[in-house]
Amino acid sequence: MKIVINPRYEYLRDWIENIPFLFEKGGKILYEKRNTIKVFLLDNGLNINVKRFHKPRFFNRILYTFFIKSKAFRSYCYTLRIFEKGFDAAGAVAYMEMNEGGLLSDSYYISLQCHNVREIREYYFGPLVGNENLIDAFAQYSAALHDAGIYHMDYSPGNILISDDLTSGEYSFILVDVNRMKFMSVGPEKGCKNFARLFGNDDIYKRVGIVYSQSRKNVFDKEKAVRLILKYKNRFLRKKAQKAKLKRFFKA
Repeated sequence: MKIVINPRYEYLRDWIENIPFLFEKGGKILYEKRNTIKVFLLDNGLNINVKRFHKPRFFNRILYTFFIKSKAFRSYCYTLRIFEKGFDAAGAVAYMEMNEGGLLSDSYYISLQCHNVREIREYYFGPLVGNENLIDAFAQYSAALHDAGIYHMDYSPGNILISDDLTSGEYSFILVDVNRMKFMSVGPEKGCKNFARLFGNDDIYKRVGIVYSQSRKNVFDKEKAVRLILKYKNRFLRKKAQKAKLKRFFKA
């Protein structure tokens, strides 16, 4: 078993070392599909989020053991790197890797539970009217993220949290599910492609394209940005519809 703990949370070591047992017996389920996420309330009042990744198939166990960093490792390290670059993610507490027969089996990522947040999913269908400030703030945030060389490969409605500052009326954003990231130069087209899954409302996409293009360090044509964003959004929806059609066909 391998455990790496953020020095700030070393005082939680005894609890963290027992996570495989605790995960089976307790915690409140937040998500349960391929991976399982549970939240635990500790005696000191701290809310801890524990994500157990799906046990890989045999071939992938070999890959994750010898050639590829585990999802738990990446979640932990990428979160720290996001913070280093000045952006928010769910605070990294620790990660754990379990071995079975010399190969990776279960792995866990432990983070702080985010409070008083909501998913950007709430605005998937809009409307734009009345939400212009939020959409503008999100477009500016995305531009800053890309200018900093951060590219979330699963930039989706459930992986971007909104935190409202009720005092100032400003919005801030938190990235979650960060094991699929790239830290690289993000050009205009790559940046526009990143929005493909986020909204189903073209008015929002048009607003995002204009503000995003004007907010990048190397400002580029707003019409081009809108065109690219809509192109990749439509391409994503077509692929999604084709997959659903194939799934129905094989079920039939």
